[in-house]
Amino acid sequence: MQGFVYNRAGSAEEAVRDMGADAGHAHYLAGGTTLVDLMRLGVAAPRRLIDVSGIAGLDAITLSPAGDLHLGALCRMSTAADHAALRERFPALSESLWKAASAQLRNMATLGGNLMQRTRCAYFRGTEYSCNKRSPGSGCAALDGLHRGHAVLGTSDACIAVYPGDFGVALAAFDAEVQVIGPQGRRTIALLDLHRLPGATPHLETTLRPTELIVGIRVPASAAARASTYVKVRDRESYAFALASAAVGLSLDGDRVRTARIAVGGVATRPWRAHAAERWLQGRALNPTTAREAAATIFEAATPREHNAYKVRLGIDTVVEALMTARDRAQGAQRVQRATD
Repeated sequence: MQGFVYNRAGSAEEAVRDMGADAGHAHYLAGGTTLVDLMRLGVAAPRRLIDVSGIAGLDAITLSPAGDLHLGALCRMSTAADHAALRERFPALSESLWKAASAQLRNMATLGGNLMQRTRCAYFRGTEYSCNKRSPGSGCAALDGLHRGHAVLGTSDACIAVYPGDFGVALAAFDAEVQVIGPQGRRTIALLDLHRLPGATPHLETTLRPTELIVGIRVPASAAARASTYVKVRDRESYAFALASAAVGLSLDGDRVRTARIAVGGVATRPWRAHAAERWLQGRALNPTTAREAAATIFEAATPREHNAYKVRLGIDTVVEALMTARDRAQGAQRVQRATD
């Protein structure tokens, strides 16, 4: 690990100014659970670290009068996972956080930092390999290498690295927005617009402008979010990244789907919203057969390779399980509503 300058910012505005003073060679530091690891591996070598972890007011969890959820970017994953508002009104978000990483990492990692975590592709993390994400134009060793854990959706000839997060996938299902601050002031980005597809420039991973800092996340209230779940399939039960995951929320009209919200992870190069599957389900009765037909539409554009072709079947099975769990929760909500009417 090479030497670096360390600054501790007292405000978001100060952090942005400090970043601008060394643009292109500085990194924001919050929990450090990804960045410090990459620095040790030699993948990241910033000249300056700007510690934002002590900025006051960026760790709160609040609900608006309309029930919208507001999350401070510096809120710890463990705090959000166990918060009553998430467990009761946005269970898929809570479950995605509980199923991510170890307790020690959840106690350190922040929500904003979690959205910015980088791929765990071994060819990206191993500096002896060619990787367009780490060294633009060098090639992608994963294409003809061992790519069992890599993406089948949103890939390109330049990169097939999978997006590693769980929380970002859950947010993608429920129309979340990310609030950022930069030299031009504050702006809001739809979560689905935050992460880029790799295309020919996989080193450009997000749509954040230079020096911009995530300061908050907003998730609108919805009946689908209340009756939601996050299903994660991995090689071992805990402390492992998803081979396939699904965040699903439903609202029902009797036994038919009024609204569906579906996003998948572990199979794509960014959090992947399944709009076509949502539209296909609308107005239909949900059962294992229709759930499987809807899930299959998500993977019609998949481009599997030799070692990761199993992810198509696994991804479909994961979505089906999440849909049936969300259906049970939505039906339970209907029974409660009828009992109180």
